[in-house]
Amino acid sequence: MSEINRLSFNEAVVFVKNNKRAAFAAMPVFGDDEGDENATAEGARVFILLPDEDEGWTLRFIAGPFFSNAFAANDIIPADEIPDRVRELLFVPTRCEEDWLADQLQMLLAKLTQAAGIGDQMPDYTSQPAKAAEDVVFPVSFIGLNKPL
Repeated sequence: MSEINRLSFNEAVVFVKNNKRAAFAAMPVFGDDEGDENATAEGARVFILLPDEDEGWTLRFIAGPFFSNAFAANDIIPADEIPDRVRELLFVPTRCEEDWLADQLQMLLAKLTQAAGIGDQMPDYTSQPAKAAEDVVFPVSFIGLNKPL
């Protein structure tokens, strides 16, 4: 297993600005059976710090279910609106290409972890089928706006 170099939010911002590379943090999303010890994640919330020529960095927030091209969120969060809970996350240095941001969520995570050198810790999602059509819309509750991040 690879050694993971985790950075605080502020360290990750400095890393992104200085190295013109990305850093990410991910949180699993569980369904109604979240209290079940055998529950598996149904999706994820992914926060990606990306280099930006104008601002130095931006924070991309992508959330949604696994095995679907439908997202509950795919937004840039302005620096002054980043929740404290996000600032408390640990980020992993990686790289990110623009076209990855349109991939199914599990594929995005697989590419981010492989680029970070920790891909051996993720399941092989490349052969899994999509479960929802591209026009499916997921409720805002899926991204956790009604729960603390």
